[in-house]
Amino acid sequence: MCLPVRFLNPRPPELLALLLGGHALLHLILGAVLGLSPDEALHALYALHPDWAYTDHPPLIAWLLWPLVQFEAPPGWLRLLPEALWALSALFVYDIARRLHYLLVPASITPDAAGLWAVLAYSLAPLLHIMGIALLPDSLLMLCTAALLWQTLRLYDEETARRRGEWLLFGALLGLAGLARYTAWLVVLPALCGLLSLHGTRLLRLRGPRQAMLLAGLMLLPMLAWHAQQDWPLLLEPLQRLTGQPWEPGRLLLFLLAQALLYPLLIWGLCGLRHGVLGGLGLNRPQTWLLGFFALPLAVLAVYAGSNTSLTLWTAPAWTALAPFAGLGLAALWTSGRRQLIWVLGGVQALCILLFYLLLLLGGPPWLASEEPGSGEPERVNPFAEFYGWRAAGLHAQRLAREHGIPRLAVQHRSLGTRLAWYAQPLPVYVLTPEADQLEQWHGPLRRYYSAIVLDWSQQSYQIPVGEGLFERCELGDSWTTERAGRVISRFRLFVCHGWGGKPAPRRQDAS
Repeated sequence: MCLPVRFLNPRPPELLALLLGGHALLHLILGAVLGLSPDEALHALYALHPDWAYTDHPPLIAWLLWPLVQFEAPPGWLRLLPEALWALSALFVYDIARRLHYLLVPASITPDAAGLWAVLAYSLAPLLHIMGIALLPDSLLMLCTAALLWQTLRLYDEETARRRGEWLLFGALLGLAGLARYTAWLVVLPALCGLLSLHGTRLLRLRGPRQAMLLAGLMLLPMLAWHAQQDWPLLLEPLQRLTGQPWEPGRLLLFLLAQALLYPLLIWGLCGLRHGVLGGLGLNRPQTWLLGFFALPLAVLAVYAGSNTSLTLWTAPAWTALAPFAGLGLAALWTSGRRQLIWVLGGVQALCILLFYLLLLLGGPPWLASEEPGSGEPERVNPFAEFYGWRAAGLHAQRLAREHGIPRLAVQHRSLGTRLAWYAQPLPVYVLTPEADQLEQWHGPLRRYYSAIVLDWSQQSYQIPVGEGLFERCELGDSWTTERAGRVISRFRLFVCHGWGGKPAPRRQDAS
């Protein structure tokens, strides 16, 4: 049987559809199987309590999830949102690379080749796939970053810059970025500087740019007003952390090493851009500001990592912005015959993605199992266990609360509280820690002398909260295990506790 030539040599749009469709299918399967992580559960709870802002994040992710949570959508349906954000980001990456091709005029490659290589590099970055599964603000900022870079590149054209509608779109994207994540200023600044560098200060005299800034300000005004009422707690916290912690070069080196190991193909594509496209020459100033969408966030987060814990997920929007440039470089390297390292790096990253998916489905490596009670061995950390067992925990907690007539639950860490609050709703969950948290803003602190059903989880186990200032007494009410791939990956316990003392002092199970 002979296959049509068109099937054997698919066009770029067909290749793009196959690439994105395959990844989307994997994301949807994983999204339906996995339970919500602590941050995802918190964002879903935000959607149950719509507001102009929250103590941890801007409100956009809650607003987008609100229609789904009103219909009690399961996690698989909730995760349609990050999957859509991931796919839309890939489409922006594709078109940005094509536009950069015309801007930089690399004669050896075609615009479609640049776009496909950009999407391939984007889709082979293992950490970016988390953004396609998890309900995180970083997924929103990835899309806003790609969309802002796309629109900024379009406004580099004199004819486009004369249209007022294009500036209003730019202003709307600025506002959405600010509503997605507070670190959005790291991509807003390169966009504004690039446009000023190209068009000059005459932009300040034009009506379109001024209206764009006004629109962005109006979109952010309710959120800023909310923070003003709260004395700006979250917006001032990063500055307090930077000034209050010593800066250590070792942390910076670990951060940079992690980035290099997570995104080697994108880095090699940047090298290809330098030598294969630009011929060793530099970019002009407006073009350099386009690369600032990647360089500025990475530099600021690297400095931040020197004095604090800087999560690797925070740099995902920056690497998304680099993908179109890397696509040009990879296409040039491939055309010039320098393919061996591309095969190696791409193959390694593809294997890492498959291994990551497999570990998610198995609930972690097969050799990691929960220790038997009374064994005396400390529980080995299994980060993949957190995606399983929490729906059952919510059902067990609801049943025990009904049996004992205690309409409230409690935990000793915030990350435990968000998941239990989501799966055991509408029961209120109290976090027994000295620090205030978002759950306390909704329900208030646990009152003295009250009783509560207290949950303990083996992967994050705490000592039973009995003693001075804690509960007067606690009794084991229920216990069960969570199994995956034929082994126990975690254990849950519920305690019926009475007589809260009002002075929380959580201590880990392995603490002295």
